[in-house]
Amino acid sequence: MKKIFYIMGKSATGKDHIYRALAEDPELDLSRLVLYTTRPRREKEENGREYFFTDQERLQQLRTEGKVIEERVYHTVSGDWYYFTADEGQIDLKQRNYLGIGTLESYERMREYFGGGQLVPIYIETEDGLRLERALKREKKQKNPNYEELCRRYLADCADFSPERITEAGIERRFSNNGTLEACVENVKHYVRCFLS
Repeated sequence: MKKIFYIMGKSATGKDHIYRALAEDPELDLSRLVLYTTRPRREKEENGREYFFTDQERLQQLRTEGKVIEERVYHTVSGDWYYFTADEGQIDLKQRNYLGIGTLESYERMREYFGGGQLVPIYIETEDGLRLERALKREKKQKNPNYEELCRRYLADCADFSPERITEAGIERRFSNNGTLEACVENVKHYVRCFLS
């Protein structure tokens, strides 16, 4: 059986950049595991690349069909945003290795669904002050910056990714993104190659 390499970390730790770097590396040859979300699309995001952008009606349809592997909802200042993974045919662990991105909670649900041996956690961490600077810089670039949501997400991460939760999830290896992004990417790539060889 092949593997699902699953990237996690608090917001603004560089997860999306690391995800793209791994997904675009032909040597690793990882297929993207694309999650669904009902949140609005950010500028420069493409449907089917970062997420499948959908609505609650489609989520309910997939629930009814028994295809939702895991889901979570965030009660944001802009309303409820759902994120979920669906087993609708895009995953074939007999043929391909995959690259996913999500939360500790989604990682745990995926591990229960596919089995612990198939999920490889990749936890990215960044010093909180640097993380806040990055998040603010990113939000300022949006057409309609939502600073209230940025603050809510930043504070929620403290509970969602507490040291106790990380330990409970069985995550032992962590990758620091406090220096250059390129160094962190290379460390993660080296780790992934160990599983592929």
